[in-house]
Amino acid sequence: MSIRVAKTGNEAVAEAMRQIRPDVVAAYPITPQTEIVQLFSGFVANGLVDTEMVTVESEHSAMSATIGAAAAGARAMTATSANGLALMWEVVYIAASMRLPIVMPVVNRALSGPINIHCDHSDTMGARDSGWIQLFSENAQEAYDNVLQAVRISEDPNVLLPTMVTMDGFIISHAMEVMEMLEDEKVRQWVGEYVPLNPLLDVENPVTMGPLDLFDWNMEHKRQQAEAMVQSKPVILQVAEEYAKLTGRRYSLFEEYKLDDAEIAIVVLGSTAGTAKVVADNLRQQGVKAGLLKIRVFRPFPAEEIANALKHLKAVAVMDRSDSFNAVSGPVFAEVRSALYGIANAPIIVDYIYGIGGRDVKPDHIESVYNDLAQIAAQGKADRLLTYLGVRE
Repeated sequence: MSIRVAKTGNEAVAEAMRQIRPDVVAAYPITPQTEIVQLFSGFVANGLVDTEMVTVESEHSAMSATIGAAAAGARAMTATSANGLALMWEVVYIAASMRLPIVMPVVNRALSGPINIHCDHSDTMGARDSGWIQLFSENAQEAYDNVLQAVRISEDPNVLLPTMVTMDGFIISHAMEVMEMLEDEKVRQWVGEYVPLNPLLDVENPVTMGPLDLFDWNMEHKRQQAEAMVQSKPVILQVAEEYAKLTGRRYSLFEEYKLDDAEIAIVVLGSTAGTAKVVADNLRQQGVKAGLLKIRVFRPFPAEEIANALKHLKAVAVMDRSDSFNAVSGPVFAEVRSALYGIANAPIIVDYIYGIGGRDVKPDHIESVYNDLAQIAAQGKADRLLTYLGVRE
């Protein structure tokens, strides 16, 4: 039986980590993530979990220590945000290249400068090509569920890639909501015992980790890493199906909301999906065939599946909570537009960059996007590709 509780996003994720019982957690504080490792350190201090808690001098060291522990055969975790993730940059790539199944909650926050502690997706979008699986969460419930599933996904022998589980800073991390947790024993049975493949401490089967890898073999190793990302997609779906049987909560690569008969739709990630669903409901009552596609799995990017879900629409707006600074679009738009390339009678697609640095996105902002889409659908063309939503131009 599930336990109904009121938790913030940070509390929900810390509880998930406690139930997973990692062997090692290396931690360094950064707003708005700090509370996750602070709460977890309390669990360790109070004897609620038998985890080696390593406090380090920087986020770079936190990821380095996590890599060392995982390479030695431990189930290892850490957590971070924004500038902390940026400081990890070198070793974030190393974790994926060494095929270490690390799970890292990331509380989304704007990257500096100027200094800003509020939400946008520039941190994890900046790391989108680092080789990590990326799961985005709409609320505290999804953050909790995603962390539990991430362990099974990363540790699958066909995957062996690290996973970032993201949630929007302050909006989810510090806001309290009613959610359901599993009993501790059910989680322990669900995640199982970690059986590492070729750990450094297995002296009977010695391995080399992180060697010099030049033009003679590097490309083959990178190709293996790329194939692991391809193989992760069916694993993500299989784990989600098993989790649905355990909890009744069903997840997939993305969520389709009133999309089957929609004529116009928004594509979005994270907490804004909840606001967009309310707006879509209101527009439906007015006779507008509005829909929504919420991306949960950004890496691996479900291009074919998203194209199939969107191809019947007249117009689509992608909402990007970060900017690529490529003078064209945000990162999510580039991926979705690429997925739709070559589709016969594909919908007209436009991009809206919003919520940078924690700028509020309100229902009337989202309604204005749907209104723009209705006009685009009616005239059969878009007057402009990119709009900065709610900015003082």
